[in-house]
Amino acid sequence: MKFFKLILLFLVISFSTGLQAQTTPVEGSLDGGTIESQLTWLLKKSPNYQEYEMIKRFMANKMKANVLDTLKVMRASINEGKNTITAQQNQINNLKTELANTNQTLEQTNKEKDSISFLGILMSKSGYNALLWGIIAVLIGLLVWFVYKYRNSNLITQQARAKLSEVEEEFEAHRSRALEREQKVRRQLQDEINKQKAGKS
Repeated sequence: MKFFKLILLFLVISFSTGLQAQTTPVEGSLDGGTIESQLTWLLKKSPNYQEYEMIKRFMANKMKANVLDTLKVMRASINEGKNTITAQQNQINNLKTELANTNQTLEQTNKEKDSISFLGILMSKSGYNALLWGIIAVLIGLLVWFVYKYRNSNLITQQARAKLSEVEEEFEAHRSRALEREQKVRRQLQDEINKQKAGKS
């Protein structure tokens, strides 16, 4: 009963997080498809006793391993995304700090006289302001560029995940077909061996 509740809990989690490892699940086994399709198959294959579902131990262990693998992949993906977001957020914060410092310098400059010494060079106030605004424009451009790169990398990450899901789906379908072909060939070979033995006897 505890394990049945655990399975239902994982089913709810897979619904709430939108977990879809494949767009067309592989039906009829615990070797492929989404967690939802595997749970559905498991429940269909489990006989009922009164109000309880009787699940075979090897099926329960296989389902547990599948769920743990899925959670492991999800955690790794989430951690990778968090690390990327943290690094990019640090870059944006640094640019914001630099921009705030530049604005403060500009305000102080506006209070000074027309002639300003900048790096030992006397400059007019208008020239000095033009230089500072140029720096601000460059910093704003960099800030916009980093925001764009952050959004773009996020989009690329989503596309890569979608492509990975497609590849995994194709691989699972191919593996299933290959297994079916191998089983068919083995059956044919066994039939031939049986025919050969029957012919000799």
